[in-house]
Amino acid sequence: MNRPPELEPLALLAQAVAEDWGIGLGPPFALSRFSFVAPAGPDAVLKVTPPEDDESGEEGDALELWAGEGAVRLLRRDRARRALLLERAVPGTDIAGLPEDEATAIAVELGGRLWRPAARPFRWIGDQVPRWLDRAERSGQAGRRLIPLARELYASLDVRRHVLVHGDFHHHNIIRAGDRWVAIDPKAMLGEPEFDAPSFLWNPLAHVMLPEVTERRLEAFAAAGLDQGRMRAWAVIRGAYLGAGEEEERVLRALL
Repeated sequence: MNRPPELEPLALLAQAVAEDWGIGLGPPFALSRFSFVAPAGPDAVLKVTPPEDDESGEEGDALELWAGEGAVRLLRRDRARRALLLERAVPGTDIAGLPEDEATAIAVELGGRLWRPAARPFRWIGDQVPRWLDRAERSGQAGRRLIPLARELYASLDVRRHVLVHGDFHHHNIIRAGDRWVAIDPKAMLGEPEFDAPSFLWNPLAHVMLPEVTERRLEAFAAAGLDQGRMRAWAVIRGAYLGAGEEEERVLRALL
């Protein structure tokens, strides 16, 4: 089986977990490049995340809190081995292929179910963002020209800490499970809903960020109660540390 060599230790760990739980594993999904994710029979998926992926540390806790309401169901977990047995979403198609306004409407409605009050064990984004900006500045990656502006905007925000956010909320992480749409692969932390909007703005993968489409998406989230100014600030901040390209940078600056 061909897979990235860095996934080999995770594959071995996943096999050990599967044997302990008495489940069989299929070949890993093609898009599982950072975690090991493979079907475990017709109704479940086994996911094992590497220790260095600290943003996924509370994924299982978030799925437990959501309990299938807006996200895939958590069936079983092994905290020590960072293994999750998840509901398998069938057919599993994401919203990237839907018409623009339909995809946005689904995301807005789904976000409203995910953004709910929470506390420990989830970490606060406010303790993470400065570190992410520092790391991006040292890396020399794309988007670093936004960092001074991002720091200024971040300093102006009194970042809230009582709402659970998905953390990676975009088209490819919103998939169909039977007659419902569910979120997958959360990087769950405490923050505010506006933090989740930016990653939706520059997706799906083939999407070219355009001012008019970006504004229409922002309007849809704002109509559901999110704050326009905070979404725009977070878009610049997150674009800075996630590596916005040159064209994305132009659109992000124009949001302010």
